[in-house]
Amino acid sequence: MTNTVSLNADQQRYEIFVDGTLAGITQAVEDGEIVTMPHTKVFDEFEGKGLASALVTGALDDIRARGLKIVAECPYVANFVVKHPEYADLLA
Repeated sequence: MTNTVSLNADQQRYEIFVDGTLAGITQAVEDGEIVTMPHTKVFDEFEGKGLASALVTGALDDIRARGLKIVAECPYVANFVVKHPEYADLLA
C-alpha cells in the first residue's frame, strides 16, 4: 500500500491517495500566510488504516515548508497538534 499526500490548490484541500485512489481529504483554505483547516475526512472504505494521521502529517509538513501558519478548526487537526507538539509552532 503506497500513500501519497498532495495539495490540490484548486479544491483548497490536501488529498491522500492509496495506490492511486483518492482515500481522504483535509480542507486547507489559504488566506495570506494563514491556512484554515475546517474539516478532515477519510472515506469509509479506507478508515482504520492510519490514513488521517498520514494525511494531516503530510499537510502540516507542507504548510511548514511553505512558511505558513494554521487555524485548526477541524477537531481532528486540533487534537493531532495537541498529541504531536512538534507541530504546535504552526498554530496562528
